[in-house]
Amino acid sequence: MAAFMDQDFLLSTETAKRLYHQVAENQPIIDYHCHIDPREIAEDRKFESITQVWLGGDHYKWRLMRAVGIPEDQVTGAASHWEKFLAFARTMPQIIGNPIYHWSHLELQRGFDIHTPLTPETAKAIYDEANEKLKGYSARQLMRKFNVKAVCTTDDPADDLHWHQVIAADETMEIKVLPAFRPDQAVNVEKPGFDRYIQRLSGVVGRELSSAEDVAAALLERIDYFDAQGCLCADHGLDYCMYAQPDSALANAAFRKTVAGEKPSREEADAYKTLVTIACARKYVQVNWVMQIHFGCLRNNNKPAVAAMGPDHGHDAVNSQSGVENLAPLLNAFLENGGLPKVIVYSLNPADNTAIDSIISCFQGGGVPGKLQHGSAWWFNDNLPGMRAHLTDLACNGVLSRFVGMLTDSRSFLSYTRHEYFRRILCQLIGQWVESGQYPEDEKYLNQMVADICFGNTNEFFRFHV
Repeated sequence: MAAFMDQDFLLSTETAKRLYHQVAENQPIIDYHCHIDPREIAEDRKFESITQVWLGGDHYKWRLMRAVGIPEDQVTGAASHWEKFLAFARTMPQIIGNPIYHWSHLELQRGFDIHTPLTPETAKAIYDEANEKLKGYSARQLMRKFNVKAVCTTDDPADDLHWHQVIAADETMEIKVLPAFRPDQAVNVEKPGFDRYIQRLSGVVGRELSSAEDVAAALLERIDYFDAQGCLCADHGLDYCMYAQPDSALANAAFRKTVAGEKPSREEADAYKTLVTIACARKYVQVNWVMQIHFGCLRNNNKPAVAAMGPDHGHDAVNSQSGVENLAPLLNAFLENGGLPKVIVYSLNPADNTAIDSIISCFQGGGVPGKLQHGSAWWFNDNLPGMRAHLTDLACNGVLSRFVGMLTDSRSFLSYTRHEYFRRILCQLIGQWVESGQYPEDEKYLNQMVADICFGNTNEFFRFHV
């Protein structure tokens, strides 16, 4: 029987072990999509306890704690740091097969050199030891500990990017921390709060926005501002992948209705979103940014809980009507209206894997390796079977060796171990293919492939130059 999460965790073949320990393990990390607050990096935040850095903002863990019966006070409420940590420790032994079990122990092992499984019985000793060791780490020191070379945060177009400017001016900070352009509030016209957001964006650009074309022009202006601050990518979060003819009349009907407090029709909303998204994609080509498109999320399902706590507290799910069939006409519209940027596509619905791989293969070319990417297994899918399925589907229907690899999608400075989890799964999969005779044991090509997927492809694709 294998030891619990030892040095060969998830690695069962000699090829897998060699690829991981000799190649993947020491590759630097580029985390090109996360939700860390740049202010915490700029101010080099220190943490009061492991609870603060581990459970604060982590809706993955909150969902599990609720599911095993932990009262909300000990999940997101006013309970003490120790009470919340103990509550999570009571949760841990019950979640066999869940990636949080693996992630949490990897974080204990790599962050604090603690290899004892977390249970209610071991909780106090682990809590005290982790807190003592955490005194020696700030936000930046944790990033250095995990060999992070670059990160992209998630930033609203109306943001002045002050904290990014502070980081960029700090000569003691060698890690690249760049903004990522996230125009969701300006694009998703049917969402509550759209009218208030348009007023905010109007104030930033210094003029009234009274049409879909006005909003698009304002976003293009903000793209130039972000580009001047070193931004290399944008990220569009959609509940479903939409496509409608970018009809100006329909788009402006959606705009007018929403700012007047009315609800636009689906056709009107999709026309607006398509029009604005095409304008953004055209601009991304000009500034040579990577465009990320996330879709397939069914958000804010528990209405009373969302009303009490707000969004992003663990009440989202997979959308079975993801609109993946609209991806092809949307990409075609980009081509026909100013060009196709480098694109990474993610769906929260794993049933979309083969559709995404086959659709993006229709649009590859132009001399750019892997110009269109099927983004890593996302959110409810970044687990062992989900990652294996994603990597296998990508290999079967595309070119795995050009894949741009993993990201954390996290608010925590301990989550960089998710890259390790991914790398172990990647090496195990490739190792099995090699040792079953499906690919030759050619160290030159295998080593290069693994190094590229873990780091090199991302560095080149986004132009991080680290």
